[in-house]
Amino acid sequence: MKTYSAKPSEVKTNWWIIDAQDVVLGRLATEVSKILRGKNKPIYTPHIDTGDHVVIINAAKVKLTGKKRDKKLYYRHTGHPGGLKTQSARFVLETHPERIIEKAVERMMPEGPLGSHQFAKLRVYPDAQHPHEAQQPKVYDFAAKNPKNTRAKR
Repeated sequence: MKTYSAKPSEVKTNWWIIDAQDVVLGRLATEVSKILRGKNKPIYTPHIDTGDHVVIINAAKVKLTGKKRDKKLYYRHTGHPGGLKTQSARFVLETHPERIIEKAVERMMPEGPLGSHQFAKLRVYPDAQHPHEAQQPKVYDFAAKNPKNTRAKR
């Protein structure tokens, strides 16, 4: 038995489209990060980019559980002394809804040049329109991969 190691010339990338409407943010981000890294393929190799391109639509309709819409905070810094800015998830969803999904997925990707290259294959749009029809993306059936009620009722 030999361990298979993918070569960059052997990797074929696909385009996937995921509808984020009424999908929990964390579950969406984990599945998207797996696709971007290529962990859903049998040829996955940690040091080679075996991932696919992902287009996420309806980012403004992503679901946040509990009180995260009001209590989850996003921080950024202006670069000046005392320039730490704080925004709630509700404000970010109203102004730039794609940033919440991008930030959640980015934090699940590995650090370094390979992770940056893989993360660049993610495209997020706040509504149902996107300019990637020419790539003929396949619809990723997110509901089949993650059923809503995974725990048995007691």
